[in-house]
Amino acid sequence: MPMNAREIEQLIKDALPDATVVIEDLAGDGDHYAARIVSESFRGKSRVQQHQMVYAALKGNMGGVLHALALQTAAPDKG
Repeated sequence: MPMNAREIEQLIKDALPDATVVIEDLAGDGDHYAARIVSESFRGKSRVQQHQMVYAALKGNMGGVLHALALQTAAPDKG
């Protein structure tokens, strides 16, 4: 059974409470999503490290019930 966008968002927010998370269902099938995540915890980390943090937040669901997730991650703009 595929994950829904709300479940993905909740897992990410549980691990990164300050995150702004926007999830888009790319194919309408509940299997292919894009996520834009902005969190202060990403500051100073490489893109690979940021993505690893998101994958860790998904608790092993990536590649299983969550088939595809295109990630965009960033630290908030200093403003």
